[in-house]
Parts: sequence; structure tokens; C-alpha cells
Amino acid sequence: MTVSIGGHLVAHALAKEGVRCVFTLCGGHVAPIYDGCLRENIDIVDTRHEQAATHAADAWARLTRGPGVTIVTAGPGVTDAVTGVANARLANSPLVVLGGAAELRLAGRGALQEMEQVPLMRTVTKWAQTVTDPRRLPEMVQTAIRHAVSGVPGPVFLELPFDVLTAQVESPIEPEPLAPQPRSPGDRDEVERAAELIAKAERPVLFVGSQIWWDDAATSLRALVGALSIPTVMNGMGRGALPASNPHALNLARKLAFRSTDLLIVVGTPLDFRVGYGAGINQDAKIIQIDRDPAQIGKNRRADVGIVGDARSILAQLEAAATRLGARPERFAPWAETLRAGEDKQRRELAGYEQSNERPINHYRLARAIADSIDEDTIVIGDGGDCVALAAKVLAPERPGHWLDPGPLGCLGVGAPFALAAKKLYPEKKVLVLSGDGSFGLNGFDFETCVRLKLPVTVVVANDAAWGQIRGPQIMIFGAERAPATKLAPTRYDRVVEAFGGRGHHIEDPAQLVPVLKGALASDQVTCINVAIDPDFVLRTGGSKLSV
Repeated sequence: MTVSIGGHLVAHALAKEGVRCVFTLCGGHVAPIYDGCLRENIDIVDTRHEQAATHAADAWARLTRGPGVTIVTAGPGVTDAVTGVANARLANSPLVVLGGAAELRLAGRGALQEMEQVPLMRTVTKWAQTVTDPRRLPEMVQTAIRHAVSGVPGPVFLELPFDVLTAQVESPIEPEPLAPQPRSPGDRDEVERAAELIAKAERPVLFVGSQIWWDDAATSLRALVGALSIPTVMNGMGRGALPASNPHALNLARKLAFRSTDLLIVVGTPLDFRVGYGAGINQDAKIIQIDRDPAQIGKNRRADVGIVGDARSILAQLEAAATRLGARPERFAPWAETLRAGEDKQRRELAGYEQSNERPINHYRLARAIADSIDEDTIVIGDGGDCVALAAKVLAPERPGHWLDPGPLGCLGVGAPFALAAKKLYPEKKVLVLSGDGSFGLNGFDFETCVRLKLPVTVVVANDAAWGQIRGPQIMIFGAERAPATKLAPTRYDRVVEAFGGRGHHIEDPAQLVPVLKGALASDQVTCINVAIDPDFVLRTGGSKLSV
């Protein structure tokens, strides 16, 4: 009979469920798992901070639609991970956090890094437990993964005491591998009611979010839009589900669409602060809401029809039912033309800024240079305030899964961790981070991780030497002399990355942007492009409100 230690059983259970990469920062309490990962040929990516390890595992989960795994040591390792876990919770990302802990036999005696970890993690996870029986380690690892990926995905925490990980186990409980998650079609009567509303509408709008990505529903969405020509707004991981070049994809005319629609079809995205909690939608409009989470149906705005299930199945059901009931693209053609005219008007409004050669460089000019330098297969990561909010009006992805941002928590510092996970998973793809200078300071040291692991990514730092998104409102409300804690030094972040062993460029002339960006993206080195941007642009022009 083969005898294993607990840490080996953990790694074997991960491998059995298809995990091939974990993210961590080393710690003695979890060392037995590392040895197991080496035995199972699971890649171990070691970062410079547990928050970064957690963000990276979150990105891995988002890009694979499967569990992302981070391993953190006890005490401060767990507390350092909390922000990344909270970010994954609001983004519905199936993150599995394996946390070391002091030995069970020493509980309550003041062991090194001993603390109450499970109650802390229960506040930001779907599920959190401690393993006390080494024989149950494979079962408990699988249970953690099942909780993470089932229903509405989300993070989980499994606490692994050191003496459980070092215990010798002769007959572990070995569960069968998990079956794929079943599809969840919508209730037929509710689908029929929704289809009737679509057939009667004159100004429908589709508003789709991250569940389009999680449910692999891009094909169903494109089929529905192709059949009915319904204008579509995308956010979160839903961006790119409909190519930006599709005539029905809206980016800048969202406010006009929501204000004027008579039927909003909300698919897998909450009516939260990003849409004024529903107040920005025509108060006379009917609402169809599709979501995996029944608690989201009717939240902040009454839904006339609520359909619970997976987006891929329900959109296919809707297309068939609405077409059968007589919904036709020509009915919506005048409405689509109105919105396209609004989109074109907003685009012309931005064009002057996008083409400007004035110094300092404005946010839209930088975003246009990035758009002109990437291809449709480039993964773009937004990690900042104004620089990302404004760039999102210019950078419109053609493919799903090629835009990553923190999600509803608005957590800064995801840039380097998301980039290293993306490049590790897809070494053939170009990966670009658009970072604020403030954001760079949170996890920028993990560009050293990218250098060390030979993962050539490009980071563009929009450097206004300030926490710009906060400084602007403070100045508007209180005045320029009463905006404390919002200024930063004009640091040369390109030189920081050079010190890590990467390449750096500093740009003040907008004419240099595209050549340098294209060179960096083609390079086999980690490259930082530090761009001096106009610190007063948003305040002076109301740039963040130019379009919606």
C-alpha cells in the first residue's frame, strides 16, 4: 500500500481535477503542497505578494472558465490575500484559496502565525472550511472546487493545518472526478413572455455582462443579434462577445440607448452603480432580466420578466421564440439607425482628442495609440482610474476574453498579476497592461516576476503624478489647495522595470507612441512605457463625461 503525506494528496487532488498551474508566495506552512505539485507536474508561479498571487489565480480562472488556485501561508499570508479574494467574489470568479495554518495540536497556544482564518474568509467567500482529517484531503479539495465552479461561481477557502499536510496517510478517501457543470435552460413560460415583449417592442436594447463569458454564450448572443438586429451594450467580461466592428455593438451611445429604450434585456450583469442602480434606464421601459443568481432578478429595478439559468441556453431559447412570434430585424431598423448616429456623433467628438499632438499627451490620444498598435488577439488589462475609464471608450475588443479589468470592486493593482497569468496561459498572445501610476505602486513588483519567469508583457503607465480620478473631484468640490493625499512624484516607472531586468521607454511626444508600442509588443522582453499624460485633462474638459 502506497503511503503519502497530506500535501501530496492535496496536489494529487488538484491534478485530478485538471489544475496545472498554481500561484503562491512561499511559506513554511504550505511547503508539503509544493512538493506534491512537483510530483504532479503542476507549475508553481511564485509572486512577490499574496494579493498578487490571488489576483493572478483569479485571472487564470477568468481566462479558463475553470478553477484558479492560489496557495498562501498562514496568518499574514491569508490576510494579504483577502483583497484579491474579495475582488474575485464580486467578479464571480471561481478562485480556490488553499491557506496554511498552525498545527491543530497547538490550537490556542500561540503558535507562529496562528489566527482565526476561516471566520475572516467566510465574509468574502462562498464557502470556507478547515480540514482536520488527513484522509479527507482529496475529498475536501474536490468539494472546494465544486463550490467554486457551481451555480454562480465564486471564491472558496480551504484551511490546511501543517500537521494535516505532513501526516502520513495510507487509505485516503478518493472521490471520482467532478462531472462538467450542467446547463440550466430558462423556464419555458418565462422565455415565452420575454419573447412576446421583444416581438412587441420598438426600441429594444441588449445589455450583457460577464455571465456571457462564464456561460460561453458569445455564439448564442451573436445568433440572436444577427437574427433580430437588436442594439447591444457590453460590459465586464462581456466585452468582445459581440465584435466591436459589428454594427449593432454600442460603446459610446449607451446613455442614449438606456434613456430611450422601451425594452431592456439584461443578461448576466447587475443593475449596480455602473448604471445608476437602474435609474439611468427609461422609467417606462420594460425589463427582461436573465441571470444565474435569482437574487439579482429585480434588484434595484423591477423586472417585468425574470429568467434564471445560463445565458447560452436562454439566449438560444429567446431567439427561437421571438422569431416564431414575429420579431423581425426590419422592425428595429429605425431604432438601430438612431443609435448608430448617436455612436458616430460621440466618436466624432472624441476624434479631435484622439488625433491631438499637443503636449502633455491626453488620455484619449494614448488610448488611440494603443488601439492602433494591438491586434484583435491581444489581451488588454485595465488597471487604473481615469486612464482606463477613458480608454474603454476607444479600446473596443473584437473577441471575448481579451479584455480584463478588476470588476465591480474596482480594485487597483491587478495589472501585473493578471498579465503574468494571461501570458503564462497564452504564451503566444500579446499581453498589454494599461496602468495608472498609482495602480503600478500596488503590485508593480510583479513585473519582476514576469521578468524572472520570462513572460514578456508590456505595461503602459499613464503617469499624471497623481491619484487623478480622486484628485479631480476633490479639486472641484474643495479647491486646488484642499486636495490632500492625491499627489504622487513623477516617478520614472520605466526605470523601475529596467532595474528588474526589463526594458523601459519614457514618452512625452505623442508621435513616439505607436512606434514604441509596436516595438514593445513585438519584443521578447518585459517592457514598461512610461507616458507623461496631462494631469489636468479630465478636470479641464470633463473628459470622463464626454461619452458614456
